[in-house]
Amino acid sequence: MVTSRHIAIDLGASSGRVALGTVEGGKLKVEILHRFPNGGVPVRGQLYWDILGLWREVLHGLKLASSYGQIASIGVNSWAVDYGLVGKSGDLLGQVHHYRSPCLGGVMEQVRAQLTDEAIYSATGIQFLPFNTLYQLAAESPETLKRADKLLMIPDLLHFWLCGVAVTERTNASTTQFYNPQTGGWAADLLDALDIPLSLLPPIAEAGADLGALSPEVVRETQLTGTRVVLPATHDTASAVAAVPAEGQGWAYVSSGTWSLVGIETSQPIISARSLAENLTNEAGVGGTTRLLKNVMGLWIIQQCNEVWKLDYADLYAQAAGVASGPTIDPDDVRFLPPGADMPLRVQTSCVQSGQRSPQTPAEITRCVLDSLALRTAQILNTLEEVGGQRIDTMHVVGGGSQIALLNQLIADASGKTVVAGPVEATLMGNLLIQAGLPLTELRRTVRDSCELQTFSPKTATVQSCR
Repeated sequence: MVTSRHIAIDLGASSGRVALGTVEGGKLKVEILHRFPNGGVPVRGQLYWDILGLWREVLHGLKLASSYGQIASIGVNSWAVDYGLVGKSGDLLGQVHHYRSPCLGGVMEQVRAQLTDEAIYSATGIQFLPFNTLYQLAAESPETLKRADKLLMIPDLLHFWLCGVAVTERTNASTTQFYNPQTGGWAADLLDALDIPLSLLPPIAEAGADLGALSPEVVRETQLTGTRVVLPATHDTASAVAAVPAEGQGWAYVSSGTWSLVGIETSQPIISARSLAENLTNEAGVGGTTRLLKNVMGLWIIQQCNEVWKLDYADLYAQAAGVASGPTIDPDDVRFLPPGADMPLRVQTSCVQSGQRSPQTPAEITRCVLDSLALRTAQILNTLEEVGGQRIDTMHVVGGGSQIALLNQLIADASGKTVVAGPVEATLMGNLLIQAGLPLTELRRTVRDSCELQTFSPKTATVQSCR
């Protein structure tokens, strides 16, 4: 029986993990070796990532992995859109901006006014979000861009530090809003119109590509020998969707965490007047697939509220389950995008401004947010069925939100669809099994055989509008 071991480095907006995956007998066992916090660092009114601190934690996790025997490969995934600029010597130039940084205020509107929505969307098929890489680059000074040799997305930057090879993995390239999903290359005309040098962008590589051996420096630091750097789907959502335990047709997914990504899998990008009007996004998936989806604010609102409340999440959700449905919000309202201790007040204010009563307790506010997320998910699902020409019978909820029974039941009730919850570690499982070289059908079968899933049947089917 062949056994292989792989390391997945999963960087999230609030935490990171280094995990060991053992593939044996058609099953995957995942063990978390190291957890560490992550988050934005405010400096002089701006927000940055502590990328060097993350690198230190990654090296520590890899040192721990070296005691487990031979490790075949290592791969990194993270959130999308953010990047580091490196110079000709390979050194990082400046800090890595956080996608919630105030420096991006108004940039998207300026670019859209200059180029038109139709021109941008027809070339990229990506929904308009104020933190897309396109707008971050447009906010950079011309002097900074002249000094830079390469732009590397966060996982690509860490792969570069691990083995010295600079590429952009396709699933993450597709989130930038300057990748053309119809040609499979960079949207050169779009970049040229904004005076962004095409030379900044590395070659595009596929998930599963072998980038080579660890650098001698990393080998000395970690004691890992004979280990390769192999690209997973470096966008965390792409790795999670690869691990959706689905079979056949007629399913959609919700990758539920800080962000909630609601989508379907298609064989080709769908770029049309309707998909533009609905602000849908076409992101590259594994195995030549396209992820037609829409971003929803997700559990971020509750996470920010709980920074104030400091309550146990399991207790909070249990209390919310005992609260009747009441007021709802539009979770995608831009007021909820920035961090801040006033998040509970923002939820209350939104309810009052829309003519509803204000939720008062943490349980009431949490129920309000979960109801709103379920309603928004159901609305997007209806749109995806129409635009994608698919009938959806089953919703697969993966990621952290798959553990929230109340949320899963609310999604089933709001959509009238059967919800299958799990696995919670879909991103890690997708990352590890892509490194192991499994094709998509076999990968999903391995996920089904390696974890327990929970099913929620709809009690009602009442798709309403979020306030």
